[in-house]
Amino acid sequence: MPLMAPDRHVHRHQPRNTSFSTFCTTTKNMDYSTLTLLISLSQVLCVGTAAPLSVEVVKMKFKVKWMAEQLVVKLNKDFQVPAGLTLSLPADDVDGLSSIVMILDGYNSLISDTLNGVSQVKSEISSLTGYLQQWKKGHCNEQRPKPLVSGPLQELQSRKEYIHTVGIEALMRVKEFLTLLLKNLDQLKTC
Repeated sequence: MPLMAPDRHVHRHQPRNTSFSTFCTTTKNMDYSTLTLLISLSQVLCVGTAAPLSVEVVKMKFKVKWMAEQLVVKLNKDFQVPAGLTLSLPADDVDGLSSIVMILDGYNSLISDTLNGVSQVKSEISSLTGYLQQWKKGHCNEQRPKPLVSGPLQELQSRKEYIHTVGIEALMRVKEFLTLLLKNLDQLKTC
């Protein structure tokens, strides 16, 4: 019996499924990098349609993380805690966007402009809170009641007349709060 090419006669006598054969031919001609790209793209589209805000939330959290880390580095480098000054109360709670903005704005308002080299820090705190406020306006439909000022921020606001001491403690509290925020970035999803 002579040797023949495999399946030579099978294809002549059976009807072809053209869409399947076209797919197979196309797949054979497609290089693996293109195929990998198409599979990855289909996964992204599937995930993107299931939760359209997830990519935006990740970008927002990444930007806030970067801004907060830069501020903490700047505060560590430029502002040393005076000897004997300790923070008596525990850190403020990180409880969603509204409280984060309120706490950072509150401390920023207590930082005296007369402290040496503080203008850049105050500007960066304002940039961070401004970014969070814009995010909140564009992505938070529910209106939560304005958070009440409590804890360390409330105590510092009651001692505003001691401008220099309060300003230094406010800087320390911002650093402490940003460090806590960096450990709780998921709170940014809460309006």
